[in-house]
Amino acid sequence: MKHVTLGDLTVGRIGLGMMGMSFAYSGAGSDDAESIRTLHRAVDLGVTMIDTAEVYGPYTNEELLGQALKGGYRDRVVVATKFGMISHTGREGLDSSPANVRKAVEGSLRRLGVDHIDLYYQHRVDPGTPIEDTVATLADLVTEGKITHIGLSEAGAATIRRAHAIHPITALQTEYSLWTRDPEPEILPLLRELGIGLVAYSPLGRGFLTGAITAGTRFEAGDFRASNPRFTGANFDHNVHLADQVTAIAGDAGATPAQVVLAWLLSRGGDIVPIPGTKRVTRLEENAAADALTLTPEQIARLDALGGAAGDHHNEAQMKMIGL
Repeated sequence: MKHVTLGDLTVGRIGLGMMGMSFAYSGAGSDDAESIRTLHRAVDLGVTMIDTAEVYGPYTNEELLGQALKGGYRDRVVVATKFGMISHTGREGLDSSPANVRKAVEGSLRRLGVDHIDLYYQHRVDPGTPIEDTVATLADLVTEGKITHIGLSEAGAATIRRAHAIHPITALQTEYSLWTRDPEPEILPLLRELGIGLVAYSPLGRGFLTGAITAGTRFEAGDFRASNPRFTGANFDHNVHLADQVTAIAGDAGATPAQVVLAWLLSRGGDIVPIPGTKRVTRLEENAAADALTLTPEQIARLDALGGAAGDHHNEAQMKMIGL
């Protein structure tokens, strides 16, 4: 697999998001053995960035990765996890206070079974704690050797600048895909100005852009997509049509829809790493093969012309935590 650089961190240019192995989707947590096989296969294919968070489960996703890292896999991966959605200090809501950061990192280190975390993200900006205080604490953790790189997730432009002034930020994680192009006008140029990489979560539109979701699709209890604005009502109908057009372009490219949308994202620049999520080896292999796919300028233009999805990419409460 080709490699790219996020800040000063070099990784395979397609990563793996673990959330769906334990959290949010139907069937999550139902087959840990298959999830571990998927993680091991990912490493064998050159995937190095493995993304988790303490809130996934909560906690069980990090424990799953800890199990998978045994047997010589630790030194072959970049372990990325996140803090701040869970308070360990008794506060309500988001908590990136220095005390909580220190409690969170110790828990993650223990569950992962590692002596340091390669990339440690603030999961969402905490409006109750100055970002300078949070990043100063993270900088201390770098000095102490408990983490090696600092990341932010879904932070706004002003917060990114303030954070980066305290300590270099390696990566911003944000939703970015063919149907979520919000970072393009302001965030992506800022990241390139500051030398910060972009890690794109949900690059497959939570499965919508793979062609697996059709007009007749219904979601099981426990699957958060059942209430996601893009998967309901008239938005759903519009987005099915968009996905059908992606499938048609994929046919012309001789690839799967998932491979095409990942290749489109990779074409946006060498400082972007998508982290498609899956808990199955077959899907992992399909996604990783996008590394070898080069779209023609005409195919890219057709994809560009499709425009974005209908509906917000999160529910109302979650949208309030984005861009702070």
